[in-house]
Amino acid sequence: MKPLLALSLIARLPVAMLSIGLLVHTEHATGTYAAAGLVAGAFALAQGSGGPLLGRLVDRRGQTTVLVAAALAAGVALAATAALPSDAPLGARIALAILAGATMPPVGAAFRALLPGLVTPHADRRDAALRSAYATDAAAVELTWVAGPPVVLALGAAVSTGAALAAAGALLTFSTLVFASSPASRHWRPERVERRHGALRAPGMRTLAAVLLAVGLVFGAVEVAVTASADAFGTAGAAGPLLGLWGIGSLIGGLVAAKLGGGARTGAGLVVLLAALGVTHGALALAANPVMLGALVTVAGATIAPTFATVYTMVDAVAPKGAATEAFAWLATTTAVGASGGAAVSGALTDFAGAPAAFVVAGAAAAVAALVAVTRGRTLPGGVPAVAPA
Repeated sequence: MKPLLALSLIARLPVAMLSIGLLVHTEHATGTYAAAGLVAGAFALAQGSGGPLLGRLVDRRGQTTVLVAAALAAGVALAATAALPSDAPLGARIALAILAGATMPPVGAAFRALLPGLVTPHADRRDAALRSAYATDAAAVELTWVAGPPVVLALGAAVSTGAALAAAGALLTFSTLVFASSPASRHWRPERVERRHGALRAPGMRTLAAVLLAVGLVFGAVEVAVTASADAFGTAGAAGPLLGLWGIGSLIGGLVAAKLGGGARTGAGLVVLLAALGVTHGALALAANPVMLGALVTVAGATIAPTFATVYTMVDAVAPKGAATEAFAWLATTTAVGASGGAAVSGALTDFAGAPAAFVVAGAAAAVAALVAVTRGRTLPGGVPAVAPA
C-alpha cells in the first residue's frame, strides 16, 4: 500500500498548488485581484461540480480510462492558461479554469476506493487495518497542503507564475498517468450491482456530506482568522508558518490515530471527535500572541485527520453498492464548498469584529457538525445512543 499511497500523494500535490497558483498567475497577468478571484472561484466551483461526476464515471467504467482522460484534459487546460498572453480576454481565462477544475482527476477518491482491497484479508483484522489505512491517508495528505502552496509560490518567484502553473499541470498529468497505470488501479473493477444509485441516495452518505460541509466551514473560517490574527499581531509573515503548524498537527494526529487502529468506530465516536474539533478550534480565539496561537493551532490540527479517517471508514458501510468513488468525491466537494462559505462569512465578520470572532465561528461550525451527527445518528454505523463510548 505504501508505494501506491506515495504515488497518490504526488498526484494530489498539484491540487494543493493550483488554487493559489491560478490566483497569483492571474493577478500577475491582469494586474487585478478581482480578475484573479473570478478565475480562482471558477476553478473551485468547477472542481466541486466535476469531482462527483468523474467519481460516478469511475464507478461505472473503471479507474484507468477516466483518470487518464481527465488528467490529459486538465493538463492541456493548465498549459493553455500558462501560455495565454497578458492581454488575453478574462472570459478565456475563466473558461480554461472551468475546464481544468471540471476535469481535475479524482485521485484521492480513487485511492480510497482501492483501500478495502489493499488491506489484510483476515476478517478479524480487516476493520482495524482499514481504519488505520484511512487514518494514514488522512494524515499523509496534509503533507500536500503543507508543501504545495510554498512550492508553487517559490517557483513562481524564481522563474515565472506561468512556469509554476505549467509545472503543476505537468506534474498532475504525469503522476496521474503513473497512478492509473499501477496494477491496483488497472485491475480495479466496478462492483457488480443490479441497479446503481447515486451516492447521495443513501441516508448515511447525506449525513456524512452534511457533517463535512460544516467541517469545511471550520477550515475556511480558520484560514481567514489565522491570517487576520497574524496581521493584528504585527507579524503578517507568520500566517504561512502558522497554517503549516495546523497541517503538521493534523499529520501528527493522523499518525497517532493510525497507530491506535484508526479513528472512532461508531457515530457516537464521530460526535466525540467533532466536539473536540469544535472546542480546540474555538479556543483559538483565546490566543494573545503568535506563539500562543501556534501552540493552540497545532493542538487543534491534531483533531482533523482522525475526524476524516472516521468519516472515510464509514463510507464503506453507508454508501450504495458500486458508488464508493463517487461517495468519496462528494465528501471532498462538500468540504470544499463549506470552506469557501466559511472563508466568505469569516472574512466579513473579521472586518467587523476581528479575528477572534471568526475563530468562534469555527468552533460553532464544528458544533453544528456534531449536532448533525447526533440528530441523524441512526444513519451511521453503531448509531449515536444517548450515552455511548467511542
